[in-house]
Amino acid sequence: MTDMEKLQRIFTQICPDADADSDSLVDDELIDSLDLVSLVAEIMDEFGVKIAVDDITPENFNSLDAMLALIRRLK
Repeated sequence: MTDMEKLQRIFTQICPDADADSDSLVDDELIDSLDLVSLVAEIMDEFGVKIAVDDITPENFNSLDAMLALIRRLK
């Protein structure tokens, strides 16, 4: 399973009604703060990365591509 497939699985479990293809998940409020906290926790657990508070920005969580880029930077 690729990192993107793992991320997509996590995302659909936490945010089943959100459009995973969106480029503005945070900006358009498709995911809320509770979803974001859950995503951060699951990403850290699944990928073995440490996401700092400063990394929890719309730019890093507006799309699955942005989340994957963050994961790759932190590995």
